[in-house]
Amino acid sequence: MGVAIRTAGEADRELVVRLLDEAFQDDPVSGWVFPGAEDRRANHPGLMAAFTDIVLEAGRIDLTEDGSACALWLSMPADDHDADAEDDSPAQVRQAVDPDNERIEAIARLTAAIHPSGRAHEYLWMIGVAPGRQGEGLGTALIESVLDRCDREGLPAYLEASSARSRKLYERLGFELAGPVLDLPEGGPTMWPMWREPRTSETAS
Repeated sequence: MGVAIRTAGEADRELVVRLLDEAFQDDPVSGWVFPGAEDRRANHPGLMAAFTDIVLEAGRIDLTEDGSACALWLSMPADDHDADAEDDSPAQVRQAVDPDNERIEAIARLTAAIHPSGRAHEYLWMIGVAPGRQGEGLGTALIESVLDRCDREGLPAYLEASSARSRKLYERLGFELAGPVLDLPEGGPTMWPMWREPRTSETAS
């Protein structure tokens, strides 16, 4: 039986925020941004809320019908990156979530610096599965629904894997390493930028 997927709206905001908070509490990057357990419990939901609001406004959130998994996507235009433009959004997110935590702003700027430009693509910003539902193929179903469209429309896709486990999953879906890895400073974890070219009927066979 297939996984029922729908597009989330404003009415789903709290569900998505709670789902992302639960799914990423033990994620290596979340642990780097909020190294203290108490601080993470207090401020991590606010960061997930900020991300949710950004994507609800500028992108699309796919949600399984039962609310157990979600994927945050942004459609990136070919000319998205302007080397001379200063993006204030990381600082704004930091100010809104926890002004004293420099890593909130740093993670956004570090990932933006390695994000490829020059070609339009779909960007999988985050994908979260409820802890009790992981391993059921829900994340794969969410990703494949967009990758199928990418293949039909000839669009590549991009993401940053935040763990070795997720990197292996993305490799099975056709993603490949897209340049040097990002080793977060101060002993932080590794992030892997990954790119997937659209598949034609010939490349998929």
